[in-house]
Amino acid sequence: MLTLCILGLGLAIVIGGILGLRLHAFIALVLAGMAVALLTPTRHVERSAVLEAAIDVESITADGVISFVTATSASDAVLLLDNGRDSAMTTAASVEMLSDGRGQLLFTDGGVANVMSLAPADEVIVLSRTEYESAQQLAASTFVSRITSTIGEYCGKLAILIVAASIIGRCLLDSGAADRIVNSTLSLLGERMAPAAFVFSGFTLGIPVFFDTVFYLMIPLGKALRLRTGGNYLLYVLSIVAGGTMAHSLVPPTPGPLFIAEEFGVPIESMILGGCLVGLFSASIGMIYAFWINGRCELPLRDIADVPAAAKPGDQNAPGLFASLVPIVLPVVLITGGSLLSKSGESFAGLAVSPDVARTIKTLSEKNLALLISAAFAVIMYVRAKSPSRDQLSESLQHAIASAGPIILVTAAGGAFGRMMRQTSVAELLNDLPGTSPIMIIVAAFLVTTAVRTAQGSATVAMITSAGIFGGIVAGGAAGVDPLYVALAVGCGSKPIAWMNDSGFWVITRMSGMTEGEGLKYITPMTAIAGVAGLLAVIGGVVLFP
Repeated sequence: MLTLCILGLGLAIVIGGILGLRLHAFIALVLAGMAVALLTPTRHVERSAVLEAAIDVESITADGVISFVTATSASDAVLLLDNGRDSAMTTAASVEMLSDGRGQLLFTDGGVANVMSLAPADEVIVLSRTEYESAQQLAASTFVSRITSTIGEYCGKLAILIVAASIIGRCLLDSGAADRIVNSTLSLLGERMAPAAFVFSGFTLGIPVFFDTVFYLMIPLGKALRLRTGGNYLLYVLSIVAGGTMAHSLVPPTPGPLFIAEEFGVPIESMILGGCLVGLFSASIGMIYAFWINGRCELPLRDIADVPAAAKPGDQNAPGLFASLVPIVLPVVLITGGSLLSKSGESFAGLAVSPDVARTIKTLSEKNLALLISAAFAVIMYVRAKSPSRDQLSESLQHAIASAGPIILVTAAGGAFGRMMRQTSVAELLNDLPGTSPIMIIVAAFLVTTAVRTAQGSATVAMITSAGIFGGIVAGGAAGVDPLYVALAVGCGSKPIAWMNDSGFWVITRMSGMTEGEGLKYITPMTAIAGVAGLLAVIGGVVLFP
């Protein structure tokens, strides 16, 4: 009951602070994290840290022999007896008689503990002595130090990635590369396939560029095509939204999915691949809805005076299509390359390689370096295409870094809030629910994210909040489901329900000329349908590829 109360208070502060008091998301998340940390009992904090560092116990025989595997020597291990999250843990070192008479525990060099007798309610936990001492120190620290140190930890994990992604996005826009991608796709597919071109272009640009910027970039093309074809304006608008919004919530290095991948322990290359598959499927379903609603309703083009008479011509100084795509594709290739390297480093994709080559591949596949290399390429591409002055280049980079700053703060604060939530034993509470199955965990993650998104409007904050609730049970393996599936379900859950408390809703309606009522009629159902379609795709993956 205490855990549920703390959980409810944390969510109330986040949602009430952002929606009711109009606080910045960083402030709301920090306040919520501090409140949760202050109210969480010390024993819960210690137990949470202990369970995260626990060594798997392979078996406990009838005569009390406990077998486990540890990378450290058995003599450095600590065995704990625990009656549950609401009671203190009992520590047993080598050859020690427990004071309550439950038995003697003896560690041997083979990693086997001999237990003469155990109480039926006892849970056996094994971990290294170093990790146990760290857990005790964490529990003894103040609630302020716990949250501030966690904010610093997440800044260290995500700052370079987010800044590099912001630089890539800015250079794609300033160099004309983003415009090149859109116009090349339209030229390739033609006006009849313009909706598909908008979905694909929006999805591609939505990977390194924030959704608001993607819509700003592409809506003039939608308006121009409306003038040229004489209709289908609603179809063009919804197609842009379908592509850009799904990439925003599913494919790193966009902050939301990047954070979820880190929190759930999902390799970034797996999140990119899974996000692309689920996202493109969901966007396709969204486009089908767009065709359906476009055949029944018409959205007028109200600001005709501001629309160019023809589709925006290609910028002759813009980079070519191949060069424009390199900053988006390069980090994916580099990061994926590391996954093809064997654990021993002796082969790459089945081919024998030298130690120097293996070391180079491993270094280049590190996600921070891969994004920095891609950002450097994007800057070079911008300089070669536009030959900006030193002041212009400096302004572009400063704008990119400045726009990344608030995202880093919000993401780090969200990570700290999530860590404080996990220390309340919320993961164990979910795990103790009767009949819990992988599909139930996935559906629960989707619904929780949807509830938070609907209440406070931000997809990124909704994903961060859900990570705090489900991160422990998913990353620790207690959910019995691949963390990738839960991460994708959280991303899909951040799509419903788009309405007036969502900044993206206002961007779409104001830039397209929709009224608020039309936005609720057209945009809200489409994003909800796309999100549910993504959830069904994830469930299908769990059933077919558990």
